[in-house]
Amino acid sequence: MSRRVLSGRVVSDKMDKTCTVLVERRVMHPLYKKFIRRSKKYAAHDGENICKTGDVVRIEECPPISKRKAWMVIERNGENLFPEPAGQSADHTGVPAEAADAAPASPSAQA
Repeated sequence: MSRRVLSGRVVSDKMDKTCTVLVERRVMHPLYKKFIRRSKKYAAHDGENICKTGDVVRIEECPPISKRKAWMVIERNGENLFPEPAGQSADHTGVPAEAADAAPASPSAQA
């Protein structure tokens, strides 16, 4: 199952290894058909404390890290924070895509 990825702006970086990201989206009013801005704040994991207020970041859903944190910063100002080595996937678990996708060979195929 793919993880959700959102883009937003850092509004607070005062916590250790955590930043608050404001994500805005536009929705149409059901009656008046005018676009309205809706926003929500997410607590995102920033392990190296590199995000500063005003940075534009992309956050990805991850397993819960704490009570409020279930998002991780994956990109800051267009710069990928997890550079991929050649031949590996974008999965941040550290397991190469080839190893995760490879099925064990059946004994009859080896003979």
